[in-house]
Amino acid sequence: MITQSLQEFIAQLPQGGRLAGLDIGDKRIGVAYCDAMWTIATAAETLQRKKFTQDLAWYREQFAKQNVKGVVIGLPLNMDGSDSPQTQSIRSYALNLDRALTAAGAQAALPILLWDERWSTAAVTRVMIDADLSRAKRAERVDKAAAAFILQGAIDALAAAC
Repeated sequence: MITQSLQEFIAQLPQGGRLAGLDIGDKRIGVAYCDAMWTIATAAETLQRKKFTQDLAWYREQFAKQNVKGVVIGLPLNMDGSDSPQTQSIRSYALNLDRALTAAGAQAALPILLWDERWSTAAVTRVMIDADLSRAKRAERVDKAAAAFILQGAIDALAAAC
């Protein structure tokens, strides 16, 4: 199930559970996780995008290992809230991920929440610049930090909605 509705997503997670956050770019995917009580998101890693089947194998392995119950994917909208050129690409990626996980069986199927990611990379980059990180260090960390920023925004909203 893919949704932009907090209530629909919560309905699919009656027991709560650990969530994964993804910031999907053209070349890299930032990954973050939160605890089962939805209190804090933590940046985990940055993946170099490969073929979807290779990315999917990684997701299956890591989501099982991390006991992930749901996925939050950053949705790149324009500043006015309309779809951006990347929006349809992310919706398609989410649909492919949902279909592949569902086809793998009930244990692998996970609800997916598409979450507005406006400002995520800019906010994270600003914090890194303020911390005086070099360009190289920022490039190395920005994707996973953006995933954590996206996931934290979603879990804050989820906690308020429960």
